[in-house]
Amino acid sequence: MTPFIKKKEIKNDWYLINAENAVVGRLASYISKVLRGKNKATFNPHMDNGDFIIVTNIEKIKFTGKKYNNKIYYRHTGHPGGIKENTPARLAEKNKIDDVLKLAVKRMLPGGPLAKKQLSKLKIYKGDKHPHEVQNPILINFKELNKKNTVRI
Repeated sequence: MTPFIKKKEIKNDWYLINAENAVVGRLASYISKVLRGKNKATFNPHMDNGDFIIVTNIEKIKFTGKKYNNKIYYRHTGHPGGIKENTPARLAEKNKIDDVLKLAVKRMLPGGPLAKKQLSKLKIYKGDKHPHEVQNPILINFKELNKKNTVRI
């Protein structure tokens, strides 16, 4: 029988990831797994058992191939002819490169109120500085988990 963890027994850890030269899709996949709590033995799909993640150096994140210019993000306003499109290059011009990672992670989480709560545990910052030093985040060396996690220059 699978043991169910109670809400007061949940312990959330804090993790720190440096996104310099990290591939967007692989990083988003890893982050969504940790946000949901799938990396823990106490995972339950109906509970928010995930951990907090701090991502730094988001402006140095990379895409493989020609996705930086050719990948298109669609959204619809709800009105006839209201389809809007954006690319990572245009988002970077508008200084919204953090939206690229947030959008990738959001689309890897299941829809609904629980996913919104889990996505709020993702903290994204430009540069090395972040205001969460008090939480003593555990550093995850994302580059060493797999050699394909970084763009080979």
